[in-house]
Parts: sequence; C-alpha cells; structure tokens
Amino acid sequence: MIDIKLLQKDFDYVVTSLKKKGVDDELLNSLKALAQKTKDKRQAMEEVTAEQNILSKEFGRYKKENLDISELQEKINGLKTTKQSLEDEVRILEEELNSIILGVPNLPDENVPFGVDEDENVILEVIGNKPNFTFEPKEHWDLSCDWLDFQRGVKLAKSRFTAIKGDGARLERALINYMLDFNRQRGFNEWYVPFMANSNTLQGTGQLPKFADDLFKIEGEDLYLIPTAEVSLTNLYNDEIIDISELPLLLTSYTPCFRKEAGSAGRDTRGLIRQHQFDKVEMVAITSQEQSNEIFERMVQCASDLLTSLGLCHQKVQLCSGDLGFSAAVTIDLEVWLPGQNKFREISSISNTRDFQARRAKIRYKEDKKNILAHTLNGSSLAVGRTLLAIMENYQNEDGSVNIPEVLKPYMK
Repeated sequence: MIDIKLLQKDFDYVVTSLKKKGVDDELLNSLKALAQKTKDKRQAMEEVTAEQNILSKEFGRYKKENLDISELQEKINGLKTTKQSLEDEVRILEEELNSIILGVPNLPDENVPFGVDEDENVILEVIGNKPNFTFEPKEHWDLSCDWLDFQRGVKLAKSRFTAIKGDGARLERALINYMLDFNRQRGFNEWYVPFMANSNTLQGTGQLPKFADDLFKIEGEDLYLIPTAEVSLTNLYNDEIIDISELPLLLTSYTPCFRKEAGSAGRDTRGLIRQHQFDKVEMVAITSQEQSNEIFERMVQCASDLLTSLGLCHQKVQLCSGDLGFSAAVTIDLEVWLPGQNKFREISSISNTRDFQARRAKIRYKEDKKNILAHTLNGSSLAVGRTLLAIMENYQNEDGSVNIPEVLKPYMK
C-alpha cells in the first residue's frame, strides 16, 4: 500500500500521481479529509503526552519537596483521561484510513508515460520476424490438429474452461518444464507452492480487498484459489526480515491460475486467451531498493529471450499510467504475434511494485542494523496456454497440423 507518511506530508504529489492512474476525485477527497483528521488527532494526542510528561516531572519534584500535589494530581489524571480518549480516536481513524488505503493503487513511477488506457501504451521494440505463410493462417481454434476440446471443458465445468488432449496436452507439459528449466538457468530458484492462499496472503500482494470478485473463494474456509503464483511466491517472506546479503531473491514456480474474469464479459469468448483456469510459470524477485531497477530489466530480458528461443516474434510494450495494474509502479508487457488473429497479444507482464506490496506484507531487509522495506517484482514467464496457442498459430501447416519448436522436442519424448 502507499506510504501514509507520504500521504500526510505531500498529499498534492500523491493526488497528482494517483490521478494518472485514473483514481476518481471522490476517493481522493475522502482520503485527504481522513488523512488530515488522523494527522490532527495524532498531533493533539502528542501535545497532551508532552504536557503529561512535563507535569509528571513536576509531580516528582512536588513529592520530593513535600508540596501539595492534589491540584497537580487532578491535572495529570485529566490529561491521562484525555490522552486515552485521543488514543482511541486515533486508533479508530487509522484503522479506517488503512482500510481505505488498502483499496488505493500504487503510485506510478515518474518516467511512466501518461495515458488513459491501453491505446496509449508505447511500443519499445519488436523482436524476431513474423512467419511467412503460403496459405491463409487460421486461428488456433480452427486448426484441425484436434488438441483443444472446448465442449468437454464446458461439460466438466462451465464456459471458459478447456480440456486439452493428445499432443496438445504433452506440449502444455513440455512448455511448463522448459520454462522452469530456462528460468533456473537464469538464476531463479524453483519452488512448488500451494494452489490456495488465505486472505492475509492475498492482501499482501494486493488482490484483497480490491479484487475479491475476481477470486474463487473456498466455501467455509479462509482460502481462495490463487490467481497467480506471484501471490504465493511473494508471500513466502510475509512478515519476515531478510539479511541484505541474501538479496536479491529470485524465485520461479509453475502453478495453475484461477480467475473469475469478472470484468471481462464478452471479451475473448473463443479460444485460450481468457480462461477461468490456466497454467503459468511465474518469476518473482525480492530485492533491496537499489537492486530493483536492474532486476526488472533482467526479468524482462529473461521472458523475452524465452520467447525468442521458441522462435516467436514479439514486442516489448511500456504500459502508460492508465493501463498499469493496481500494484504496479512500472510495467513492461511482452506481446506475441498471432498470425491467425493478425495481431500482437499479451503473453507476459513484468512489473516492479517498489515497496507497495512489501509494506502490505511486511517484507523487510536488514542493512546497517536498520529494517528497510524491500522491493518486490513479478512477471509471467510465461502464460503457458497463450504460449501453446502462439505455437499453434505460428507453427501451423496448411493441413492444420502443428510443428514442434526444436527446443521443445526433447521435452516431448
């Protein structure tokens, strides 16, 4: 979450930054009023405390000199009652303020381009060449390789679930193993984590309380199906103090991901682009504040090199302020070329959240005997289902069959 001290010290800067992310005036005005009220009450409490301390010293002197302490005692008791009342008010106000702040997004970095939505994102670079076909390429759901069974996926669950079979299922598994091996070779330590998380864990990375409607809740339990391994990997260090010598921590994991896609009605209703359940290999980094820019570039490059190794043309896209995710201070998306759709589509999103998640999850590191909030970063490497469909479309043959990229053939044996 954002820094309450910064909010109270330089509210205008916070407002200007949050408006770049499209935060509405009503929320900002209520936040400002509550922050000021909390600050005033705390200041009043501190003034009473200071006066109480002065009178307590006087009380000691009066006792020592055998002076009448009755009037002084009455003043001290009155201040004690006032202080207790103010402490209760401050506690209630801070709880209310924290509740609101948990729903306030991260501030964008200064160098993030201003924009309202995805139409104002900035293409930084195109990597690789688009494939040439002697025929009209098809979209992945029209190929005759018979890997995807949408009807049976719906029968087993509901719409936006897919059953994958045969070589398609083998390719899905091959991609997971290849991605994990690729990331390990780049220095990421592999983890296997639970596919469920409690509410404290989800609050730590920003999914709760803001995005509760997008999560699948386990009835009768304080558990949710995870929307991404970012949740589990980042919160491995929830409420911990890490020695700076251990940083950066580079983590990777495969998990299925579960999302209701509550805000995406009518979008990408066909194919594998937007599913309620999908596989993903994730990268997470926990760094010192000085390391995070370098690690951010390293994570972007890792995901890009992975796509290049698969022979997939893609582009790097700098997200504008209005398209940044809730927790992100800066994000670069990788978009893969899909010849069947004749467009680039997102396949990876790499974000630096600075200390936003670390403040929520209390992830700190110790340097020179000081506890400092860490920086946390996350990125897809990659969304497996989208990589599968990208291979299907880019490696398709005229008869509807699909070739396997060379680097994946050993994983298909």
